[in-house]
Amino acid sequence: MQPRNMSMSGVVDLAAVKAAGEAKAKAEQTRAAAARQGGPAAVPPSALVIDVDEAGFERDVLQRSAEVPVVLDFWAEWCEPCKQLSPLLERLAVEYNGRFLLAKIDVDANQMLMQQFGIQGIPAVFAVVAGQALPLFQGAVPEAQIRETLDQLIQVGEERFGLTGIVVDADGEGPDGGAAAAAQPVGPYDVLLEAAMSALDVGDLAGAVQAYKNVLADDPANPEAKLGLAQAELLARVQDLDPAAVRKAAADGPADVTAQIAAADLDLVGGHVQDAFGRLVETVRRTVGEDRDAARLRLLELFEVIGADDPRVTAARQALARVLF
Repeated sequence: MQPRNMSMSGVVDLAAVKAAGEAKAKAEQTRAAAARQGGPAAVPPSALVIDVDEAGFERDVLQRSAEVPVVLDFWAEWCEPCKQLSPLLERLAVEYNGRFLLAKIDVDANQMLMQQFGIQGIPAVFAVVAGQALPLFQGAVPEAQIRETLDQLIQVGEERFGLTGIVVDADGEGPDGGAAAAAQPVGPYDVLLEAAMSALDVGDLAGAVQAYKNVLADDPANPEAKLGLAQAELLARVQDLDPAAVRKAAADGPADVTAQIAAADLDLVGGHVQDAFGRLVETVRRTVGEDRDAARLRLLELFEVIGADDPRVTAARQALARVLF
């Protein structure tokens, strides 16, 4: 099946779901009780990925979601895209070090849960935050997009419900704490990065994009390559645009998502970072379905261009979370 991003604004109606306020209060009580006992018990990295069935859903998902966002991975043995997505989610669960819990659900063995969540195809990924079930995405989507979605999910869990995550004991599984399995290649990539810069210098944007992708194929978290790729792709998108025509189309058609996205690209290239972010946040707010997903994904791509540590990105992430959730 083709990857399809799902709206994050809906809530699944489960009879067992607790009210958000009750879940927050319970989370606070749980933390207070753990503090009186010397702090929450640490878990080994392997405990960050669990198999869940219908019988244990209340205990393992709904109750745990009062302390940490629980990401649900609906999969099946026969599902080929699941074989790509599930290992990636497992690796990210370890990398995020307790900021979310990954619960794997075999749809063949848990048909009732599949029906309750209204799942039409797999892989499908949901989250449960303080008892609230939210659709995240469907299909084998790119890692960068998954990371952005997880970051938003964690932020909402912290800001709205006070979810602080799970304490992880990195030494709980052998001398390296299981870190070797999750470690990413670190290079060196000087030759490839230099090739990308040389391509940019001569205006070969396609060559620069490919060079950065070559680095990321081995080291998906390489910060220089991620930033360079985002910038090169942005430049490639705007190089043939007619700025006057794009801005006129955006002004004449506030509901034209394609025009708003193109105008946001031009805003960013022109140094108007907050204008670009604000334009796309507003587009996400007033659209639904595929149009909303297109605007949201472009905004996430522009975040990569500026960098996660920039305060303008932080502010825009918060604004995006407000309109999504």
